Amino acid sequence: MDLHNIITFIAVATLLVISPGPNGFLIAKTVPMSGQKAGFANVGGFVAAFYVHGTLSIFGISILLVQSAIAFTLFKMLGAAYLIWIGIKSIRSAINQKAITNISFPKEKQKKISIRNAFFEGFVTNVLNPKVSMFYLAAFPQFISLESNAFSAYSLVSAHALVNFIWFSIMVLALSRVKSISNSAKFKKWLNSITGVVFIGFGAKLALMKSS
Repeated sequence: MDLHNIITFIAVATLLVISPGPNGFLIAKTVPMSGQKAGFANVGGFVAAFYVHGTLSIFGISILLVQSAIAFTLFKMLGAAYLIWIGIKSIRSAINQKAITNISFPKEKQKKISIRNAFFEGFVTNVLNPKVSMFYLAAFPQFISLESNAFSAYSLVSAHALVNFIWFSIMVLALSRVKSISNSAKFKKWLNSITGVVFIGFGAKLALMKSS
């Protein structure tokens, strides 16, 4: 695999990573609520999921998602249900935050997500997203020749993971610098409400997605 293919793939992967999606909104929800470490745990989950999708694509298992309507539907509905569940949790948190504010407990703390659970949220959000598998299935034939080995394929997965890590790490660091805003009860209520609606929207969109 030549340098030109690698650079082209990185450019395509970068466009995919920086486009609005569940990952960015998950980071935007996690960091103000649970801190910088939880945000980086989200990112670690994203990266781990990419290697799962990459491995499945390299060994041809992900082709089932494209060739089998039942497998694709089951997989996307699991992913959609998970995204909608995160959305519902966020909206419930917004409602609880409003109730706490109305009862006037100004120092009541929002329950923070653990590092392990933050990693799990990032991992599951991506590993149950068939769009990632479809991206690899579409990209690998264009950037890897038939003579290439698994190492070449994993180098592309690593490039994608690195772009993802850099972009979302910047987002985590940026969000962690606005603590005065993110500690506001009104901001947390607004953020939970917005992210809840957005995640439900992403889940509905995924549920309606058709296999190409």
